[in-house]
Amino acid sequence: MSPTDLLVPTYTHMLQTLAGLLEKARQQSSESEAEALLAQRLAPDMLPLSAQVRFACLQAQEAVFRLKGQLLPQALEQLGQEGHAAGEEPGSMVEAQTRIGDALSFLGSLEPDAFDGTEDRRVILELPGGPTFDMTGQDYVRDWALPQFYFHAVTAYAILRSRGIQIGKADYVPHMFNHLRSPTAA
Repeated sequence: MSPTDLLVPTYTHMLQTLAGLLEKARQQSSESEAEALLAQRLAPDMLPLSAQVRFACLQAQEAVFRLKGQLLPQALEQLGQEGHAAGEEPGSMVEAQTRIGDALSFLGSLEPDAFDGTEDRRVILELPGGPTFDMTGQDYVRDWALPQFYFHAVTAYAILRSRGIQIGKADYVPHMFNHLRSPTAA
């Protein structure tokens, strides 16, 4: 399986899931309650829901540029900064859905082999104020890109559940219903 075949559908499914989770939260809450959810955290030292959404969107797009050996565009740098500042400026549900829509549009614009052949490319990951990681594209996908993305998606789900939003496993993996075996299939 190529990196493109693995990452693009995975990111697409889960960003669609994230949009659906936020929509359920909006439907189950008053407007002010829904907006207040964006500032909610699982723990005092964790980033709020709005940051989890921004970082999921960032991770889904960042991987493409890192695997291609390209610098991140300014818009993605800005998205990361917004994520870190989300505690003070959580934004709105409309903005969160827009971020998800932008990431989905980006993923949808990629060629079918957008970053195939990058498995052996050297990826250097420098964390702000922290360590630098040197790895292959394959290592990056397996050990950073997917785990980081899922961390933010799962944390967003957990924040919503912890605040009483009625969501469950079927809401987290709705894309699996595309694979549901018909009751008449043997």
